[in-house]
Amino acid sequence: MKALGEIREILFKRKEKVNLMEVCGTHTMAIAASGLRKLLPEGLKMLSGPGCPVCVTAPGDVDRALKTARFPKVILATFGDMMKVRGTRESFEDLRSAGADVRIVYSPLDALEIAGKNPDCKVVFMGVGFETTAPAIGAAVLQAASENLPNFTVLSLFKLVPPALKAILSDPAHKIHGFLLPGHVSTIIGTEPYRFVAGEHHIPCVIAGFEPMDILNGIHRLLTQMDKGEASVEIEYSRSVRPQGNPQALKILETVFEPVDAYWRAVGLIPKSGLGLRKEYARFDAAKHFDVP
Repeated sequence: MKALGEIREILFKRKEKVNLMEVCGTHTMAIAASGLRKLLPEGLKMLSGPGCPVCVTAPGDVDRALKTARFPKVILATFGDMMKVRGTRESFEDLRSAGADVRIVYSPLDALEIAGKNPDCKVVFMGVGFETTAPAIGAAVLQAASENLPNFTVLSLFKLVPPALKAILSDPAHKIHGFLLPGHVSTIIGTEPYRFVAGEHHIPCVIAGFEPMDILNGIHRLLTQMDKGEASVEIEYSRSVRPQGNPQALKILETVFEPVDAYWRAVGLIPKSGLGLRKEYARFDAAKHFDVP
């Protein structure tokens, strides 16, 4: 618990309150589950950031998916964590109970298999996720193209983390002194997309893992940067994250998708914070197959 003692020492020297934001919902859950909030000194406040992609999926986008699933001969495939997420009036669980063909899959490859076995149906995969999930679904689109599966489509509702941080920092009254950055997303994108936070806004950043000691070490590194008057993007989660990220996954993202404006639940429109399919893969875009406002 050396890190905790040093955290207390730095805060005691500063004699002013510090607000740090954990951007990732997995960090928020880990902090709650491990009881870290009770251990941290009173002068340190942890703010929960954008959270998880499921939580920030806008009700209007959920409604679009629900309406799409009501079309004849449509099979909607989704990860299980979306089943109870509500749109304006109902959830996917409600829709399945009413007779719609909504199926839980564990991989986008499962949705490809469903499309292959049901050539008379349109299979719509609900693409929800941050940069962590999107490459696997992009790879599924590439495989659908190579196998010539015209009945496989993706409703692209992906979200990007750096534009959300940019939106947060656009408020001059944000009062955030440091960011605990997401480990999983950073495994894909590396450190470069966060450079603007440290460079333009002079706010320290640390990419941390999800064990309690990872989080404490991340907080300690943030406070150490602040104590030295520095701002950089550090990697605490070095067992998984590299500065360059995952080049292969990034190549898939760049090949299949392009940044688009996206709506976030309880936030609104954030420019270029989502991913849409490029025109080369528009035939796999569910939004182009179904007339849903």
